[in-house]
Amino acid sequence: MAASFVVFLVAVPLALAVAVASGAPVAAGLVAAVVGGIAGGLAGGSPLQVSGPAAGLAVVVAELVHAYGWRATCGVTLLAGVLQVALGTARIARAALAVSPAVVQGMLAGVGLALVLSQLHVMLGGRPQGSAVANLTELPGRLVRAHGPSVGVAVATIAVLLLWTYVRRRYEGGGRATGAVLRVPAAVPAVVVASAGAWALHWDVPRVDLPERLFDGWRPPVLPDAPVHEIVGAVAAVAVVAAVESLLSAVAVERRRPDGVARADLDRELLGQGAANAVSGLLGGVPVAGGIVRGTANLDAGARTRASCVLHGVWVLVAVVGGAALVERIPLSALAGILVVLGFRMLDTARLRDLWNHREVPVHVATAAGVLLLGLGEGVLAGMAVAGVLALRRLTRLTVRVEEAVPSADDRPDRPTWHVVVEGTLTFLGVPRLSRALAAVPPGAKVDLDLNVDFMDHAAFEAVHRWRLGHERLGGGVDIDEVHESWYERAVTGDLSGQRKSAPGSRWWAPWANRRRRPATAPGAAPGTPSDLLLSGIREYQGQTAPLVRPIMSELAFEQKPKHLFITCVDSRVVPNIITASGPGDLFINRNVGNMVPRHGSVPPDDSVAATVEYALNVLGIRTITVCGHSNCGAMAALLAGGKEVEHLASLSRWIRHGEPSLARFMEAEPAPDESPMTRLCRLNVVQQLENLESYPWLRALVDSGELELVGLYLDLETADVHMLDRASGTFGPVPGDHRTSV
Repeated sequence: MAASFVVFLVAVPLALAVAVASGAPVAAGLVAAVVGGIAGGLAGGSPLQVSGPAAGLAVVVAELVHAYGWRATCGVTLLAGVLQVALGTARIARAALAVSPAVVQGMLAGVGLALVLSQLHVMLGGRPQGSAVANLTELPGRLVRAHGPSVGVAVATIAVLLLWTYVRRRYEGGGRATGAVLRVPAAVPAVVVASAGAWALHWDVPRVDLPERLFDGWRPPVLPDAPVHEIVGAVAAVAVVAAVESLLSAVAVERRRPDGVARADLDRELLGQGAANAVSGLLGGVPVAGGIVRGTANLDAGARTRASCVLHGVWVLVAVVGGAALVERIPLSALAGILVVLGFRMLDTARLRDLWNHREVPVHVATAAGVLLLGLGEGVLAGMAVAGVLALRRLTRLTVRVEEAVPSADDRPDRPTWHVVVEGTLTFLGVPRLSRALAAVPPGAKVDLDLNVDFMDHAAFEAVHRWRLGHERLGGGVDIDEVHESWYERAVTGDLSGQRKSAPGSRWWAPWANRRRRPATAPGAAPGTPSDLLLSGIREYQGQTAPLVRPIMSELAFEQKPKHLFITCVDSRVVPNIITASGPGDLFINRNVGNMVPRHGSVPPDDSVAATVEYALNVLGIRTITVCGHSNCGAMAALLAGGKEVEHLASLSRWIRHGEPSLARFMEAEPAPDESPMTRLCRLNVVQQLENLESYPWLRALVDSGELELVGLYLDLETADVHMLDRASGTFGPVPGDHRTSV
């Protein structure tokens, strides 16, 4: 009940504002709010999504009203609803989510800018023009003829909106009374203050004009007097844009879905939105869509069922029937101020950084510019066309580098080695570039050819193969990178079945010594230095792994959101990301000798691990800490030997002293049968480090309140099995769900 009233307070100003921006009768916005709440709430598939007048379609509806009239626009809305019902029945709702996010964001940005340009005229006391371009060109003249009271009301509305939002964020964690007041949506106090101020100052400003009854003057919708293809285009534009807006909003609400609430059914949601649009068009309302503003307000107010969505529509109906006199006191410029703020928020400049990282800004700009200059449908098509061109360009992206290698002691002075690296997608479109690059290699030279390509068509293979045969006939040598050599050789024989990503044995997680690599030196020569191995590994990463992880890393480049703090040993045999099957951004890792956590107030003092824990919990918001020990730990061996093995290493000796509580626990524990002292100490050390964590009072409080979970793991190096600590019994057993391991 309470949630429905909060959503009602949000819905009324938005409904009025969208109707005004659409050039429709003001009552049409309220009709859409009633129908969207009741019909959309009952038939929709997202329990917490709230439907109402679609702000993203305000500009489109304004164009339709200008071109065909209001009754014809209602006919388009009705047919768009029928089309949405058909799409929902065909169960293709998720296909709408295949639209590039750059296109959707560009569409919203274009609509937001168009909304701002149109409502600036209303703020200044005028009327919006028929297009965004006309609104922009007429704006200077409107500024000169600005109506002071209208400007004052609009500025006051925007000021209250921004101030209320700021105060709400600043004091969100305040007392119960403060929280209850701040939960009121910002649009409500903004409209109240603006309306009361205009009334108190006796300002003569245009106000909302409602009919005596909600459906006064109702007439059935008609089809536009236009060619069939224009009608089909208008219906498709309204249906698709409303569907995409609703589905994206439903997905956003679903991500915040509380426990115990049913999951969203997107096909049913599309069907419900279509039913609401059909009814809204029939009754004379503007198009309906699910809105993230209303949905967020519903979630924040504590809604758990679809009853809040339905009841909010009932409250709108009651308010219109019983409180029309209050609604008619709202100045139009106050509604315009709300829409200007909403329009700027639709720009969502924060998303531009993500689009920049994914190189999709051109799609965003093309869509936004198309919406502004040409119209919504044309703008979306322009954005999709640019997205298609960029996708084709990425599919044909090819990099060819040719350089003379640094000569080694084994190279003949008269026969230098050349290095050719081909990266990307190698198709017939890249053959001319590849042929020009290969022509720069001197005849008779020795060539290392790295084919770091994800695809090679027949034309490209023929070009490489012909060049290789010709180069070898002239006395040269061609050595193809072994990772791709088996693939290339199978292409020579025409056998491309069962193609693998890489040759057997070239596993990125295998130790350097166990990988199959092309020898860097002549047969019989000494193996490469450790730095050679490191550089060789970096080259392998750059050629194979970096292209795969680049999209993930671009998302993580500006923010990390790890799920676990993982404390483990510096031992080179322990690789946390392998034993947890995790990737970039998943683990916040602290590695030290013996995976130890110095106790609170320990002597000698050491804050290195505590600093990591504080940052993980208080800055990153991590709520799980894992301590992972392992067998045959050198630090534990030093403890068993009384520290004599490392007494000549001052820093290490001081650090090892933090393991003395583990050694004391070991001395007190009963020996287990068939368990070596070394194994027992390594396991008990994990138990002790978890207790050391709880020696910090502030951390212990989080554990006691259930806000923090502590996990103990033990890696058996010989079997490569991971065991989990049962803290109640102090023993290690199989990880839940894995019945292969036992201790």
